[in-house]
Amino acid sequence: MCLVLLGWRAHPEYRLIVAANRDEFYTRPTESLRWWDEVPGLLAGRDRGAAGPLPGTWLGMDRDSHRFAAVTNVRGPNERRPDARSRGALMMDFLSGDADSEKFARAVASAPDEYNGFNLVVSDLNTLWWQGNRSGLGPKELTPGFHGLSNGALAASLTPENDLLTAGVAPVWPKVRSGVRGLREVVTANPGDTEAYLTLLADRTRAADDELPDTGLGLRGERINSSRFIASPLHGTRCSTVLLVREDGGFEMTERSYGRFGRRVGTASFRGRLELPA
Repeated sequence: MCLVLLGWRAHPEYRLIVAANRDEFYTRPTESLRWWDEVPGLLAGRDRGAAGPLPGTWLGMDRDSHRFAAVTNVRGPNERRPDARSRGALMMDFLSGDADSEKFARAVASAPDEYNGFNLVVSDLNTLWWQGNRSGLGPKELTPGFHGLSNGALAASLTPENDLLTAGVAPVWPKVRSGVRGLREVVTANPGDTEAYLTLLADRTRAADDELPDTGLGLRGERINSSRFIASPLHGTRCSTVLLVREDGGFEMTERSYGRFGRRVGTASFRGRLELPA
């Protein structure tokens, strides 16, 4: 997952709004959004390339425990330790566990070197927490409002003055900056419009060269990966996911999947109801 946009208690009718893109090599074995037989109540895509007895996932929700989680890798030239634990397993630990969001985020922060670089957001739909093991910071509770993260080391939050700020000194990536502001526009106009969120995620506009991060990909690689939606022969946006959780407990989760060069493959959508904490 390379872009996660979040609206947390940002609208009176919605507890959580998520619009996210997963970017991955097209050859990595993946199964689309579905209910899992092995983990009753879990609704998520399945990463068959993750090591372990179960597939991993990059974004998912557990209906029975009303939990949500998403993870991205932190891009960097040295983030390829083959002995590191799967980030997909990290997701499964939370989604199938019983620790609340804060407790889990703090436990993960106590062992930052078990994994390659990641950004993790977890929520029991009572609180929303972020932890990044390459940020140099401890876990952070995300307050009501709009937030975003990509493959940089930090999450960004939108201020009332329309600025995007992080807890550190690193600049906000262009796709995060434009994405969070775009998310707020959709929520303000029509928070239940799934197609509008998917359109937001499908934007292929690349950042200007002077705004590109330096993550070891070279200029051409940084350009290709600077857009919200990435399309190339080998690597790109494999799926876009929208999750809407209403304050009355109703939810809708939609995934649109893509092949090489952004060719649309299919769309899956699920609806249901959660028992939300007060």
